[in-house]
Amino acid sequence: MDFNMKKLASDAGIFFTRAVQFTEEKFGQAEKTELDAQFENLLARADSTKNWTEKILRQTEVLLQPNPSARVEEFLYEKLDRKVPSRVTNGELLAQYMAEAASELGPTTPYGKTLIKVAEAEKRLGAAERDFIHTASINFLTPLRTFLEGDWKTISKERRLLHNRRLDLDACKARLKKAKAAEAKATTVPDFQETRPRNYILSASASALWNDEADKAEQELRVAQTEFDRQAEVTRLLLEGISSTHVNHLRCLHEFVESQTTYYAQCYRHMLDLQKQLGSSQGAIFPGTFVGTTEPASPPLSSTSPTTAAATMPVGPSVAGLAPPGEAALRLEEVAPPASGTRKARVLYDYEAADSSELALLADELITVYSLPGMDPDWLIGERGNKKGKVPVTYLELLS
Repeated sequence: MDFNMKKLASDAGIFFTRAVQFTEEKFGQAEKTELDAQFENLLARADSTKNWTEKILRQTEVLLQPNPSARVEEFLYEKLDRKVPSRVTNGELLAQYMAEAASELGPTTPYGKTLIKVAEAEKRLGAAERDFIHTASINFLTPLRTFLEGDWKTISKERRLLHNRRLDLDACKARLKKAKAAEAKATTVPDFQETRPRNYILSASASALWNDEADKAEQELRVAQTEFDRQAEVTRLLLEGISSTHVNHLRCLHEFVESQTTYYAQCYRHMLDLQKQLGSSQGAIFPGTFVGTTEPASPPLSSTSPTTAAATMPVGPSVAGLAPPGEAALRLEEVAPPASGTRKARVLYDYEAADSSELALLADELITVYSLPGMDPDWLIGERGNKKGKVPVTYLELLS
């Protein structure tokens, strides 16, 4: 193998000079060229961007894949440039177990039929989760990784180069300072008292040598200053590009929120459908029990507009009258409870009455409820002591 000994010796000398300069700076024995305040602010902002990008990236990966072993496996596949194998989601695995249980316990039994319905819903939830993970990985995680593995590595490389240029510049300044001090000493303090002229000749020769050394140091300083200024400008331009990185990450963040909104809207819609199916089948399985409809009065979610879907999610049942349209409303104080059909119910959430015809509810309290002919199925008559009023079915858990 052919070695360039001159280049090797030159590189070793430069490395040694930088090491000496760095060590002397650490011990306060050498002066250090300071960067301007604006440049330091750009460096601090770049470091902060890098650190928070790493944290957001890692935590998003935990959100999308809570299993650390699976994350390590996916990381190894990516580093080996191999395709990550398809992995079933937890919802899909649960759906598989429920379907197998229904097949073994009897798909025609009430329990088996319910297991099948829930398994289908869990499978749809798992598919929605898979789509969300895929979309979030492409639109959010990939740009963050691209910044850390691409732009940031370039910035770090140029910063290290700037640091080396700064060490070279300060080493040249120290060398010039020493050469000028030695030259001044040799020029102003010659040894005229010596009887032998050889000493005077040597003193004059030393002055000339130091003069040449100072000229050489000044030339090296000019070159080092030029290289430092050029490298500082290159690094400054890269650091100012962090603003564009923030704009790009902001766009990616909006896309992540959109995909997450779509995912949760799909999950809500799937669970609402499952709740309807289970509610309609409960009356057939347990005849004679009172089953109120659980469908909220809000319009169904749109599958094409996640933002609209999230905005139209019901926050509470709509106010419905007791009497059919066109008829006078019933006066609650004149309504007597039926001889049979009253039930106990536990309140699930706090509910504030909209008017005097409704009964305010507190979470976990027990009340007596019953229905009347022609009454809106989304509402019941609730009694608590001597207080009586309409209560929404969706806020209740019927006990007996």
